[in-house]
Amino acid sequence: MEAARQSPIVNRKCGFRYLLAIFGGLLLTCAFPKIYVPGAAWVGPGVLLFAALGVGGRRAFWLGYAGGLVHFLTALYWLLNIPYTWHGIPLGPGAAWLALSAYCAFFPATWVWLCWRVILCRRRTDEPVTCKVLAESSWRKRALWCFCCAVMWTGLEMVRGWFLTGFPWNYLGTSQFRIYPLIQIASVTGVYGVTFLIVWTSVALACAALVLFNRPQKKYELWTEVIVPFGALGAVVVWGTTTYRTESAPARMVRIASIQPSIPQTVIWDPQGDAGRFEKVMTLSEQALASKPDVLIWPESALPAWTAETAEALSKLAIGHHVSIILCADDVDRPQKPGDVPKYYNASLLLSPEGVIKEIYRKRRLVIFGEYVPLSDWLPFLKWLTPIEGQFTPGIRPVQFHLENPDVWTSPLICFEDMFPAEAREHTTDETDFLVNLTNDGWFGKGAEQWQQCNSAVFRAVENGVPLVRCTNNGITCWIDPMGRIIEMFRDKAGSAYGEGFLVTELPLRGKRVRTFYNRYGDVFGWSCVGLTLLIALGAGRFRRCE
Repeated sequence: MEAARQSPIVNRKCGFRYLLAIFGGLLLTCAFPKIYVPGAAWVGPGVLLFAALGVGGRRAFWLGYAGGLVHFLTALYWLLNIPYTWHGIPLGPGAAWLALSAYCAFFPATWVWLCWRVILCRRRTDEPVTCKVLAESSWRKRALWCFCCAVMWTGLEMVRGWFLTGFPWNYLGTSQFRIYPLIQIASVTGVYGVTFLIVWTSVALACAALVLFNRPQKKYELWTEVIVPFGALGAVVVWGTTTYRTESAPARMVRIASIQPSIPQTVIWDPQGDAGRFEKVMTLSEQALASKPDVLIWPESALPAWTAETAEALSKLAIGHHVSIILCADDVDRPQKPGDVPKYYNASLLLSPEGVIKEIYRKRRLVIFGEYVPLSDWLPFLKWLTPIEGQFTPGIRPVQFHLENPDVWTSPLICFEDMFPAEAREHTTDETDFLVNLTNDGWFGKGAEQWQQCNSAVFRAVENGVPLVRCTNNGITCWIDPMGRIIEMFRDKAGSAYGEGFLVTELPLRGKRVRTFYNRYGDVFGWSCVGLTLLIALGAGRFRRCE
C-alpha cells in the first residue's frame, strides 16, 4: 500500500526529469542554424546531465537518450526535405531521419551514463548521486569530475565522427563559428578544443548552481566551481585575440568565379532536363567570365554527364576565355578483364586554359544511401530506401590541383568532405594555397543543412590555416579566410542565399604559409580525449569507492 501511494509521486518526478532532458536537447538544437543562439550550447550539456541527477545508471542512460534523440530529430529535420518517395510515401527520408537520429542519440546517452557512473564522491557502488551528496563533496572532486565530463563528451564526439565511416555533423564546437577569438584554438586542437571548453564550462556552471542552491550560506564557493574552466576559457580567448589580430598581408591574389545554379534535385534526377540544366550553367558561366576570373568553379551535380558534346563545350569555354575550370563529373574505370565490372567515382576535374584535363580527384568519403548502399549484396531491399540506381567507389588519395596562371595550388573536397577535420587536413599540404569545396545541397531544399555545413567548414580553414572556397548548388557559396571569417557570401537580388547566380571574389593568398599545429600533427587532442575516456570508464569502479 505504501509503494502504491508513492508511485504517482515517483512517476511525476520521472516525467519532470524527461522534460528537463528534452529541454536540454532542445537547447543544443537552438545553438545551431536556423535558430542559432550560440549561448544555448553553453547551457544545454549541463541541463541534460543534471536531469539524471539522483537516478540509477539505466535510467540515466535513457534520460540522456531522450534528450539526445530530441536534439538530433530537431537539428536534422532537413533530411525530410529530400524529394524522394517510394510509391508515394516519403519512406526513404523519414527512415533515414529516424534511424540516424536514433543512432546519434546513443552518444549523449552514453555520456550521461558515464558521467554519473564515474562521479568522484565517497559512496557505495549502487548508491545514486543526490544533490546533497554532490554539494557536500570536496571542491577538488567536483572540479575533477567536471573536467572528466568534458573529456568524455569530446571523446565520444570524436568517435561519432569516425565510427562506421563517421557522421561529424553539428559538433558542439561548430556552434561558436562566429566567436573568432575563441575558435582560433582549433588551429591547435581542432574543433574538439572548442567543444571541450563549452562542456567543461557548462557542467561547472550547473555544479555551481547546485552548490548555491544547497548551501546558500557559502556563496563564495560559487566562484571556486567555475574559476578553473573560466580561467582556461579566458586564456584561450586572449591567445585567440592576439592570433586573430596578427594576420599577415597577402602576397598575391587569385580571381575566382563560383557558379551557383540552384538546380532543384528533382531536375537533377530527370534525364530529360539535362540539356536545359547544362545550358543554364553555361549561361551563368558566360556572365561570370565577363569579369575575367583566373578560375571558374562549378558545384557538384552542375554537369549532367561527361559526354563528347559537354566535353567539347567546356573545352571551348576554357580556351575561349583562357580560364582554368574546376568542376565535378562522374569518372569510371573500365574493366580490364572479362567478367570484371566497371567502377564509378564521384570526381572533381581540373580543366586547363588549353581545354585539357590536367588532374582528377575521386571523392573518398561517400554518402551512405546517397552514393552507396551498405550491405546491398546481402540485403537487397535496402536499395528501396534510396533513389540511386548504381553505387560509387571511394577514391584512395587527395589530389593537388596546380593552376599555372596564376601559379597557385588548391585541393578539392567534394560534398560533405569539408565536415571531416582529418579529411581536410590530408588535403592541405605545404604547397596548398587554398581549399575548394564543391557540393550539391539541393537535396535538402532551403533548410538548415546548408548553414550547418558551412559553419563546420569555417573550422577547416582555421584548423589548416588556409582560405576555403565553397561552390554550392543552392547555398552556401562563399569564401572563408584562415581566421574563420566568412568574407563574402553569394546572395541573389532578393537577398536569398539559396538563389541562382555567381560570386566573383578576389582571394588573397599569403606568401610562405606557416603550417598550424593541427595541420602538422592532426587530432592529437581529440584522440587523447578518446584515450582518457577509455581510462576513466575502465577505472570507474575504483573511482566509485574512493575515500
